[in-house]
Amino acid sequence: MQLVMDRISKRVGAQTWLYDMDMALHSGAVTVLLGATQAGKTSLMRIMAGLDAPTEGRVRVDGVDVTGMPVRERNVAMVYQQFINYPSMTVADNIASPLKLRGEKNVQERVRALAERLHIDMFLARHPAELSGGQQQRVALARALAKGAPLMLLDEPLVNLDYKLREELRDELTQLFAAGDSTVVYATTEPGEALLLGGYTAVLHEGELLQYGPTAEVFHTPSSLRVARAFSDPPMNLLPAEAVEQGVRVASRELLALPQPLPAGAAGGLTVGVRASALRLVSRPGDVAVPGKVELAEIAGSDTFVHAETPWGGMVAQFTGVHDFALGAAITLHLQPGDVYVFGADGALLRAPARRGGR
Repeated sequence: MQLVMDRISKRVGAQTWLYDMDMALHSGAVTVLLGATQAGKTSLMRIMAGLDAPTEGRVRVDGVDVTGMPVRERNVAMVYQQFINYPSMTVADNIASPLKLRGEKNVQERVRALAERLHIDMFLARHPAELSGGQQQRVALARALAKGAPLMLLDEPLVNLDYKLREELRDELTQLFAAGDSTVVYATTEPGEALLLGGYTAVLHEGELLQYGPTAEVFHTPSSLRVARAFSDPPMNLLPAEAVEQGVRVASRELLALPQPLPAGAAGGLTVGVRASALRLVSRPGDVAVPGKVELAEIAGSDTFVHAETPWGGMVAQFTGVHDFALGAAITLHLQPGDVYVFGADGALLRAPARRGGR
């Protein structure tokens, strides 16, 4: 399915929920809608599904104008944060319902295969009321996958699950999406989820479409400060800077000699961005050393996150592995000048680090 939104917007009373935007989804691929709560993700998905009509603009499917066409006349599967199942049916019958409507063969085998991948095969004989919220959400997700609709809309479908299961199902969903023919739209607040799913990412903020493109490209080359803030976990370190002949000076202190000069005319209040993963404990040739003091150390999974107070301001560093840092201890962070982002006074990206190894 080729879904195109042509200059759509959405207003409700005096409020603008979606500002004027264009978006053409890539057929058979995953598009992630990334943004904080109230960024406009659900409003946009409802227009895609036909649950709402845009105030202005047109929605086209395979070149046909479907603006205002109700959802019951479209072949769409949608899963919300608030799961919806048929309470009188067993889990098996819930998942099988779209398969039976299509007259599919081997329904039981298909149901069991989907249930196993979503870790609910042991609940097939139960009714939804006998399941936890996370289990019911997986039933709704399995039924949507069974429908095999050309357009599948998933509005934060894993948000009600525990951390470990969420990680497992992300991997499963990535494989399921790759094996299917559906155009998938997946809404999330988590940058890591967008990176895992790949495909394309649209970054939304308070109803505005900030950037849309291949996920890796948007992550490595955020077009603005707002995109960099939205697509970074932990948040990108953002530091005041000024342009000098050799590069940029950070916080009126340290000179970062950039590999290439900034665009002509770059001046005024610049911002240097440093991803937490670009900071290291061990120095390499050409590094700049940033002394600091540990304010907080957190272990999350197999990574350690250190919050440090430095002459440049507060910074967060991400180190692979489990490390022990005492509060108040001295720490020296090391950084390659070429690994920084530079944003102009208007927030637009002026330079991004060179990507290594095609990543």
